Amino acid sequence: MSVDLQTVKRVARLARIAVSEEDAQRMTGELNAILGFVEQLNEVDVSGVEPMTSVTPMEMKKRQDVVTDGNKPADIVANAPATEENFFLVPKVVE
Repeated sequence: MSVDLQTVKRVARLARIAVSEEDAQRMTGELNAILGFVEQLNEVDVSGVEPMTSVTPMEMKKRQDVVTDGNKPADIVANAPATEENFFLVPKVVE
């Protein structure tokens, strides 16, 4: 795949990035080099390789999925400007 000057300008416009004519010319070459590298990655044989999220195997930390109130309602509303019975009080905004 090859990127031309018109494509670079279109992508810049869609991304709302101001690009001068000389920058667009330079970016054309840079984007073509990046896409060439990505095409090289398609040549790598990855059959039989398991997908992984880390180079070292690790177990995810898990906890029971239970619903609680946090057991600390006073701590939760401690920094609120106004509270009542562990609820936040907010000013009325609609009349």
